[in-house]
Amino acid sequence: MAQRDVVFPAGRQALYELHNYSPAVRANGLLFVSGQVGSREDGTPEPGLENQVRRAFANLNAILEAAGCTFADVQDVTLFIVDPDTRFQAIWDLVRAEFWGAAPYPATTAIGVTWLSGFDFEIKVVARLPD
Repeated sequence: MAQRDVVFPAGRQALYELHNYSPAVRANGLLFVSGQVGSREDGTPEPGLENQVRRAFANLNAILEAAGCTFADVQDVTLFIVDPDTRFQAIWDLVRAEFWGAAPYPATTAIGVTWLSGFDFEIKVVARLPD
């Protein structure tokens, strides 16, 4: 079996080792990013939904940058949201303009969940690696 080509953002490797997963893996011209939550460096949740969303995107951006990617390279997005009936639109309004810019947007799936280990929002993506 080939060894995985793992991407680690600066300063958070201990958190990934503690929880036994890779933040992202490069394969076949794509970057598969594990779900990112609004966690501080010590792994605790950022207080408040908007702050958690912004921190999750900052954590995601750190991984993208470590792989030489930007948000423009993101092709597929999966959002996990606790209580999506009351939160989805606020989250989407926040991230759409600030992070995705103008259309066309990446393919997106939003999933309502009941538990995210103390978090309210999680995002995972697949990005195209630069040539």
